[in-house]
Amino acid sequence: MRSTNPVLTRLDDVGRTERQVLGVGAAEAMSVDDVVTRTVGLLLLTGVTAAVAWVVVPQAVWISAALAGTALAGLVLLLVISFRQITNPALIAAYAVLQGLLLGVASRAFELVYPGIVVQAVVGTFGVFLGMGALYRARLIRATPRLARLVAGTLIGLLAIGLVNLVTYLLTGRQGVATYSLTSQVGWLPYVFSGVAIVAGALSFILDFDQVERSVRGGLPRRYAWFCAFGLLVGLIFLYWQILRLLSYLRR
Repeated sequence: MRSTNPVLTRLDDVGRTERQVLGVGAAEAMSVDDVVTRTVGLLLLTGVTAAVAWVVVPQAVWISAALAGTALAGLVLLLVISFRQITNPALIAAYAVLQGLLLGVASRAFELVYPGIVVQAVVGTFGVFLGMGALYRARLIRATPRLARLVAGTLIGLLAIGLVNLVTYLLTGRQGVATYSLTSQVGWLPYVFSGVAIVAGALSFILDFDQVERSVRGGLPRRYAWFCAFGLLVGLIFLYWQILRLLSYLRR
């Protein structure tokens, strides 16, 4: 079962040559603990960077340009690491730092308008993540081909609609399925869009957990634990943004 996470989706093919040609012993193969340790490390790095950015970076007139540059650099790193299957800890850590900068500054802007919203979004994000982990461990939700198709189709549709909506907003100033202003009125479509995105993001973790578990059973080399942790970090950041946006809608 392939994950719908754009980072982990091709993990079944990664390292196959190394396992078959070079061979990977049990001591060299990654474990679930390796993935957990590296995921926690990346989350801590992202969180510390966000906290520093929150305190240090001023809310100046140039902050929009800084945010755009940070977001673009993060996107470039995401694409490079994902498509080139990079397992270099330094490059993955650089992505975590860039995302921390973006999260810290943008979250502070939300917090200034809606006090307490960031704590709610963080608690909600980790609550969903841990809840899906518990459901997966209890096998109450299983990774099936039908679930994979449903989640993949939903995420692709959300991405396409979101891009069209963003381009429309930049060209005309009209806001449709997503509202970019922190204070403008919100219709029913943004609520539906955010709700579907949160559900799809949550269900994608089931497929991610299954992908990691199968990769461990398949004896993937230990350095790919960094790649798995990176994929989980991407999913958590996506979920955080969706929850933060929905909470901002509810607070208006």
